[in-house]
Amino acid sequence: MRRTATEGRLLVVSPHLDDAVLSCGHVLARHPGATVCTVLSAPPERNMATDWDRASGFADAFEAMRARRQEDRQALARLGACALHLPFCDAQYASPPDRERLHTALRHTLAAVRPDLLLMPLGLFHSDHTLVADAMLACLAALRQQASGDAPAAVYAYEDVPYRMMDGLVEARLALLAANRCRVERAELASANGDPRLGRLKPAAIAAYRSQLHAFGPDGQANLHAAERYWRVREAAAIAANGEPGAARPAPDARTTQPS
Repeated sequence: MRRTATEGRLLVVSPHLDDAVLSCGHVLARHPGATVCTVLSAPPERNMATDWDRASGFADAFEAMRARRQEDRQALARLGACALHLPFCDAQYASPPDRERLHTALRHTLAAVRPDLLLMPLGLFHSDHTLVADAMLACLAALRQQASGDAPAAVYAYEDVPYRMMDGLVEARLALLAANRCRVERAELASANGDPRLGRLKPAAIAAYRSQLHAFGPDGQANLHAAERYWRVREAAAIAANGEPGAARPAPDARTTQPS
């Protein structure tokens, strides 16, 4: 395993309004000026009240998403990062977004930010995480095929917090990627580890997500500060339900699970 230090413009793609900080906060701390694109950050068209939003202390979805977007801006400001919120709903509010609209939005984001370094979710457990990871892999594969200048120089997949601690999930996801001709390898990114000043930034940013920490509870917060883990994406390909390259693979329904 070799240590990798990548500089330049950083873009982190986050399924929900906390995933980037929970999974990549130390790397973000070393890259002030980074952009965090949260894909599923819009309220539903019609108001509703979900179990997770109630557990987070909110009366309804509209109140929840207003507050959570503000929490996200505060958290990212503590890391010197910029927030970009895309207009898609997470699984607790609506069916998955149209794939073409999602791919177009991600392509536009890559073209606007033009990152040198891209961090994306590995896509563990939660249907929203798998949706975003598969969409990013499909976009990257298309960009490479077209020899587009919008393709980042380096792409890493982060192990999704908190799901990375569930037995066998990382191994199963890696096996699926390999079966679909995605080539990844374990890697390390220069993080805030060893720098006391930078090391304090991630906990401070996590603390901004007050509503989500309340819903997690003490047990759910146990692994939020563990060492971050990354996989270098050497070759991307679209993931299909039948195990062959093609359309994005549907994930287990997560409507009754936490949004993070």
